[in-house]
Amino acid sequence: MCRWMAYSGSPVLIEDLLYTTENSLIVQSLHAQLGVEPTNGDGFGVGWYDERPTPGVYRNTEPAWNDINLREVAGHIRSPMVLAHVRASTGTPVQLTNCHPFRHGRWLWMHNGSLAGFHGMRRDLTLAVAPELFPDIEGSTDSELFFYLALTFGLEADPPAAVARAVGLIEDVGRRHGEQFPVQMTVATTDGNTLWAFRYSTEGRSRSLFHNTDITTLRAQYPDNPVLHRLSDDARLVVSEPLGGLRGAWREVPEGTCVVIRKGEEEFHPFAPTVLEPVG
Repeated sequence: MCRWMAYSGSPVLIEDLLYTTENSLIVQSLHAQLGVEPTNGDGFGVGWYDERPTPGVYRNTEPAWNDINLREVAGHIRSPMVLAHVRASTGTPVQLTNCHPFRHGRWLWMHNGSLAGFHGMRRDLTLAVAPELFPDIEGSTDSELFFYLALTFGLEADPPAAVARAVGLIEDVGRRHGEQFPVQMTVATTDGNTLWAFRYSTEGRSRSLFHNTDITTLRAQYPDNPVLHRLSDDARLVVSEPLGGLRGAWREVPEGTCVVIRKGEEEFHPFAPTVLEPVG
C-alpha cells in the first residue's frame, strides 16, 4: 500500500510538510508505522497550487528518501494546498505515469489501497470511462482508473457524489468477477480551493487516516514546538498516519467518512457508495 498527506491553509514551504516532523512522509517512505508494509519506495509525487491555472506536479520513480532534488525543490516552493504521496506498488509497474498524485486540469487525486481483482475487471471499468477522458489516462494503476471513473461521474461538479458513484460501479463489477471485498481506499482530491478526503472499504476495515486538531490549541499546549509556530491558524492536514507524537494533535477519521476542508473549516459527512444499475 502507500502513505500520503494533504495540506490546506496559508502558504507553507513544502519542505516543512515533508521533512521537519518526527514522522514525516519521508520517514514513512522508509519506516511507516501503520501501513501494510513499512517501506514505500516505489516512487513518490508532490502536487501543489500557486498563481498558475493548473497545479504543479513533481514525481519520480526513485524512493522519496533517495531523491536529493526533492528537498531542493521543496525548500523553495510555498503553497496553500499540497498533496504528497509515497508509493508501495500492489502489482503495477514502477514507472513515472503510475506515481501519484494524478492530475487532470485543475484537479489532483491520490489513493491508498487497492481494487481487489483489478486485473480481471480492468476492461469492464475502462469501458465505463467517458470517451473524451479515456485518451488522458497515462498509466496502468487501479488508482488512476478510479480517478477517471470519478471524473466520468462528475467529480468537477460534486466530488462526494462522483466518488460514491465510482465506488458503487467498482463494487458491482468486482462482485461480478467474484470479489467479495472489491474496494479498499483512502482518497484525497482537490481543485486547489477545497480538499475532499475519503475513508472507505467494502469490508469495513479501511486503511488508517487521521486529521489534525486545532493548531491554536496545540500551540498553547506546546509553546516550544517550532513546527506549530510555522503553521497558520487555518492549517488543516489529512494524513495516512500522524506526523508526530504530540498528544492530542491527531484524531482518526471515522470509517465510511468524507472530510471536506475549505478556508480553514472542516466538515465530516457519512460516505457510502451509490448503488448503480447492474453493468453488462
